[in-house]
Amino acid sequence: MSTITKPITVDEYDRMVEDGTIPEDGRVELIEGQLVEKMTQGTKHTTAAEKCRRVIERLVMAGWHVRIERPVRIPERDSEPEPDLAVVRGDVDDYDDHHPGPADVALVVEVARSSLADDRALAQTYGGGGIPVYWIVNVDARQLEVYAHPVPGARAGGTYPPPTIMGETESVALTIGGQLVGRIAVADLLPSRP
Repeated sequence: MSTITKPITVDEYDRMVEDGTIPEDGRVELIEGQLVEKMTQGTKHTTAAEKCRRVIERLVMAGWHVRIERPVRIPERDSEPEPDLAVVRGDVDDYDDHHPGPADVALVVEVARSSLADDRALAQTYGGGGIPVYWIVNVDARQLEVYAHPVPGARAGGTYPPPTIMGETESVALTIGGQLVGRIAVADLLPSRP
């Protein structure tokens, strides 16, 4: 979708949103310096995203909150994606003048159906930006892909090792700020079977 030929920075992108060049209600996000059109969401996607929100919110401890489809600022990767869900340090009011960055984020979650390839490519952006844990809820395969603990080397934050793939009969640890807060059944992140 991008009509910009040179990569734009997060600061340039934020200025473009603030001055109305990019409408706040636009369906774009900044990924690796390019404006990328956001995907529309079908019913299975929205169901999975809502289930993720509900189960994670039950476990989030004081001092953290869940954001839904809100920007995460990753200047090191010229990116400001809007993940389906992010667990972020502090309170909503802490971000009335800026978006959270990698130091503020414990987990990002993307729900994937037709966007699976794009969401897998985002692992480079999230890992390179220093996001500690990235989950892809793969609706069609009924799996969870867990990318965690980026190792130094790729531009800024690092690169995730190969993901751990978990089936719907397994459970995943939810760690926030280095603290294990609970386990979540992968099945609880997925829409019901037809």
